[in-house]
Amino acid sequence: MQVPPQITMRQMEHSDALEADIRERAAKLEQFYPRMTSCRVAVEQTRKHHQQGREFTVRLDLRVPGREIVVTRDHREDVYVALRDAFDSAKRQLEEVIREQRGDVKVHEVAQHGRVARVFPGEGYGFIETADGRELYFSRTNVAHPDFDRLEPGTPVQFIEEMADEGPQAKRVSVGKHGA
Repeated sequence: MQVPPQITMRQMEHSDALEADIRERAAKLEQFYPRMTSCRVAVEQTRKHHQQGREFTVRLDLRVPGREIVVTRDHREDVYVALRDAFDSAKRQLEEVIREQRGDVKVHEVAQHGRVARVFPGEGYGFIETADGRELYFSRTNVAHPDFDRLEPGTPVQFIEEMADEGPQAKRVSVGKHGA
């Protein structure tokens, strides 16, 4: 970490044991994600009432390249439970950051609508006219439903546009409910 963890305790007496636990948890997060640049932890006793007991709030503010992760957790009676829950949540969010940086996050493609412009059944390919007037190539292997041989010019279809070596083409072609 570029900056040592900053720990603040409000509305409560300072506890060396609590501070040591926070530093240990921050060190584990840093081992898990070494690119973390800062970690601020605020622990506050929000309510101290004789009959209703104590309530604690833990706020974690982590900075990583390109992102800030903020977690707030409350717990009655046990500050260590609130602390554990906050750090567990931060770790899950760091896992998501790692997946995004690796490119493991699946991006859902948006289906487009168009109409079959031309089909060449003997050659196993055809062209779809998109809603904006372009034509995209598709092949027999890209047709999901129904069979390629049942497609005719004018048939409304849904598809996903993908860039191939030869240029844009349609994949996952299926008969659509909406036409272009």
